[in-house]
Amino acid sequence: MKSFPLNRAFTFLEPGPVILVTTAWGEKRNIMTLSWTMVLDFTPRFAFMTGPWNYSYRALVKTKECVVAIPTVDMSKTVVSIGACSGAALNKFEKFHLTPQEAKFVGAPLIKECYANIECRVADHIKPHGIFVLDAEAAWIDEKRREKRLFHATGDGRFTADGEKFSHRRIMREKLPDGV
Repeated sequence: MKSFPLNRAFTFLEPGPVILVTTAWGEKRNIMTLSWTMVLDFTPRFAFMTGPWNYSYRALVKTKECVVAIPTVDMSKTVVSIGACSGAALNKFEKFHLTPQEAKFVGAPLIKECYANIECRVADHIKPHGIFVLDAEAAWIDEKRREKRLFHATGDGRFTADGEKFSHRRIMREKLPDGV
């Protein structure tokens, strides 16, 4: 083993896929890119981290709702570009040619081009850490989408894409709750 810089250790643990989060406040709809996400338990409860530096933060705090949209690897350049600019100055749906679709339970829009969308309400905001805990209200998937591979940030401007999927469900069956 070779010593590794402690301030880069998080690159080994970067959790879930890169996501897009939509918000709507008044007439303004926005999209932000996030990679610090987590699943909480086997329930439809999730969390992500963001703060006041992000234009969508204010809408999240005020409306307490959003959509978590799951892009695929073929969208990676667009997704990273969305994260590199502010919605304060432009309409990201127009700039990046994305199609907002009306959600069923929240005011924030779904993104048609994404593989999946999850409508969420903010259940808790842990301000000192910038963590938003979300309860899912509904989930949508585009099963006709050819590309289904998600991608993950390693925290240093590089990304990895999902590869071959394999199953160990038989081994885990006794450990999984019913319905999973």
